[in-house]
Amino acid sequence: VSLKGVSDFVSAADIKAERLLIKELTTLYPKFNILAEESGEIKNSEEDIRWIIDPLDGTTNFVFSIPHFSISIALEKNKEIISAGVYQPLTDEFFWAVKGKGAFCNNLRIRVSNRNNFKDCMIGTGIPHNGMPGHNEYVPGLQKIMSEVSGIRRLGSASLDLVYVAAGRFDGYWEKNLKIMDIAAGSLIVKEAGGAVTDFDGKENYLNSGKIVASNFKIHQKLLSMI
Repeated sequence: VSLKGVSDFVSAADIKAERLLIKELTTLYPKFNILAEESGEIKNSEEDIRWIIDPLDGTTNFVFSIPHFSISIALEKNKEIISAGVYQPLTDEFFWAVKGKGAFCNNLRIRVSNRNNFKDCMIGTGIPHNGMPGHNEYVPGLQKIMSEVSGIRRLGSASLDLVYVAAGRFDGYWEKNLKIMDIAAGSLIVKEAGGAVTDFDGKENYLNSGKIVASNFKIHQKLLSMI
């Protein structure tokens, strides 16, 4: 285990998993570009299509032996995510989606929740830690939301937080300071499960801004208004 920055761990598992994924994807699709968490941008001949890979989303959980982490892969074409997969190895759950084809967990179709009463909702989030900006800006929104919902969870893997929204386990989720690798796959899966995904301004700039809000449509505006 080593540190990329303050409280930003990278493990041998991150590096080994990423190398394996890059090798396999390059063998199958040699012309596709790749953007990977540890290796950065790998240019090949197809300019408008690339894989976006996070080989271990939830590295801190992994390092501290907390059994909640995932592998996240998305396929982007012409700056639009068209296919996505998030795998949770310890539960053997593979969440996946293809644009326009719906969202699935293994072989079962998944949908976002139908709850519209905020007090009944379970909301996921990510809390800025040491080395991350925005602690003071985050707290007021957290205080507002936690006073009105059934529960808040901070589980430590953005990819899994998003697919939990897609599967109806969470009713909503918000976080900032994220990388495109953290949210590219999960955002498509939420959309294909019938959910809403925006940035904090209600627009679709989340892949660039790193600020994301995902939920069912019934509570989305309420959640946006509180963060």
